[in-house]
Amino acid sequence: MPIDPERALGATLPERTFSWTASDVLLYHLGIGAGDDPVDPRELHYAYEDDLRVLPTFGVVAPTLRDTEPPKVELPGIDVDLASVLHGSQEITAAGPLPVAGIGVARGRIADLQDKGSAAVIVQETEVSDEHGTPLWTARSSIFARGEGGFGGPRGSASRIALPSRAPDVELLTPTLPQQALWYRLCGDRNPLHADPGFAARAGFDRPILHGLCTWGMVCKAVVDALLDGDVTQVRGYRARFAGIVFPGETLRTQVWRTDDEFVLITTAVDRADAPVLADAALTPA
Repeated sequence: MPIDPERALGATLPERTFSWTASDVLLYHLGIGAGDDPVDPRELHYAYEDDLRVLPTFGVVAPTLRDTEPPKVELPGIDVDLASVLHGSQEITAAGPLPVAGIGVARGRIADLQDKGSAAVIVQETEVSDEHGTPLWTARSSIFARGEGGFGGPRGSASRIALPSRAPDVELLTPTLPQQALWYRLCGDRNPLHADPGFAARAGFDRPILHGLCTWGMVCKAVVDALLDGDVTQVRGYRARFAGIVFPGETLRTQVWRTDDEFVLITTAVDRADAPVLADAALTPA
């Protein structure tokens, strides 16, 4: 059905109560490449329950960790084909260090709708608190639905981050593995786009692509390890726009600039002549 902006915009989403354990955190960290050196003490903070620390990007997947069915884009006033959807952007702001285990209550809404003509951009915002009402994190995401524009809404604007006009302070290379998407989908995103070659072809890709959130998490970890000495508790915010795809097995190149209050960055795919992957990206330290 077409998008109904009057019904969709501002609509609240069903409240969701969820829980997670240290094992869930370990699985997530392994899914984004932690533990590549299994005797490195810093890697063991991600991959071993003794003194485990939680990368804040885990908060985005925590509510859906138990999901085993492919996701559906069925929201108030919105029902679109999963094959037409790509992740547009993702942001998380943490109220403090994420607990290793806990119970969360997620309350979401459709924060914005943008009519790009040939496509629609759907923005969701989710606030998560613990069972006592203490804020834990806020996530904001957008999805790009091809062929779903033309519903008469505003075109909207995009937030852009200007890069400093100098060489980056740090350049990081992060390899992905051929089976990376098959591991990461165990964190709750069973979209067949990341596993089924036939579905990927239907969506216009030669082969399955890596989850955008996997790339997003891998880059966050790389920046935290390189610039914050692996101290995940120093991350207060992280955001990025998905500027292109990654095929499992490719290597990511991330260039980082230090500014007065955050690290701004871009990520490209080395194997495809540095094709854009993440843009308008920044990590805000505590």
